[in-house]
Amino acid sequence: MTTDEVRDEVSLTNLDQPLFDDAGVTKRDLVDYLDAMHDRMLPVLRERPLSVVRVRAGQAPFMQKNVPSYAPPWIRTVTLWAETSRREVSYALCDDRRTLLWFANQRAVEYHPTLVRAADWEHPTHLVLDLDPPAGDDFPIVVRAAGLIRRALDDAGLAGAVKTSGAKGLHVFVPLEKGVAMADAAAATRALAARAERLDPAIATTAFIREDREGKVFLDSTRAGGATVVAAYSPRVRPGATVSFPVAWEDLDRVTPADFTIRTAAELAGDGDPWAELMPEPQRLPADLVEEGHTIPVARVQAMHEGKRRARARRG
Repeated sequence: MTTDEVRDEVSLTNLDQPLFDDAGVTKRDLVDYLDAMHDRMLPVLRERPLSVVRVRAGQAPFMQKNVPSYAPPWIRTVTLWAETSRREVSYALCDDRRTLLWFANQRAVEYHPTLVRAADWEHPTHLVLDLDPPAGDDFPIVVRAAGLIRRALDDAGLAGAVKTSGAKGLHVFVPLEKGVAMADAAAATRALAARAERLDPAIATTAFIREDREGKVFLDSTRAGGATVVAAYSPRVRPGATVSFPVAWEDLDRVTPADFTIRTAAELAGDGDPWAELMPEPQRLPADLVEEGHTIPVARVQAMHEGKRRARARRG
C-alpha cells in the first residue's frame, strides 16, 4: 500500500484504483468529492452516530457500524446499544474534515447518520418519509407520490425538504422542534404516510409487504427512532456513483437521480448549501397528527404478524 498524498494529517493511499464496479470513478474521485463537500456534509453528520457502507476490491459492499480497532485515537466515538443486533456498538462521530478524509481513505462510500444526536438519544431531530418506486426506472411516479406527501404536510401545517435518495427514490425530511418524543415522532410519520396514501391510493401505498403494493410507490414510514438515513450529499454504491442530493419541490419533475453523481454534485451545489437552504425551520407536531399515528400499527410489526398468519394459512 502506497501513500499518494497527505491531507489534514491523513495519509491517502492507492488513490488511482477504481472505486467499485460500474462506478466510473476512482478512489481519488471519492476523496476529492468528499473533501470538496466536507463543509456541507459535516453539518448533517456531526454529533450523530454514523454507519458507513465500504467497498473493497473483489468484495461485496458492506455496512460498517463498529469503529475498527485500527482507527486512529482522534476519531470520536460513542457506545450505544443496537437493538437489531442485540449488542453494544462503538459508533464513530464524524465531526471534522480529518475524520471524513479518514473514512474516505477506508473506501467508505455511503454515510448513514442517525436521526438523533448522540447526546440526546430520545429525541429525533427530523421526521423522514422514504419514497420507494415500484420499478427502478419509474422516477416520475415517485415525484407524484412526493406531491402527495407535500399536500399532507401542508394540510397538517407542516413543511419539509426533499432530496434524491441517490438510488431510485426520494427522501422527505421534516425538521422538529426540540424535545419531541421518539414514539410521537414515529406516530406522526405513520400518520403522514397514511394521509398521503388516502389522497391518491392509486399511486401510493403504505403496504410494508412488497407483494401487497400492486405497482404503487411505497411510502416508508419506518425511518424513525434510532434508524439511519443516507445523508444529504452522500455518494451511493450505485452505477455511476450517484449522490443523494437536495432538490427544490418545484424542480422535482425536471431531474432524475442519475443527474447527481460524484462528478457533478459539487458543481451543482455551487458555493451554497442547498440542503440547509431548502430546510424549513424546526416545527411543532400537531396533536391530532400524533394522536392519529398512535392508532396505526407499526408497519414492521404488522408485517411480521401478517407474514406468520399467511404462512399458517399456506400450511393449513
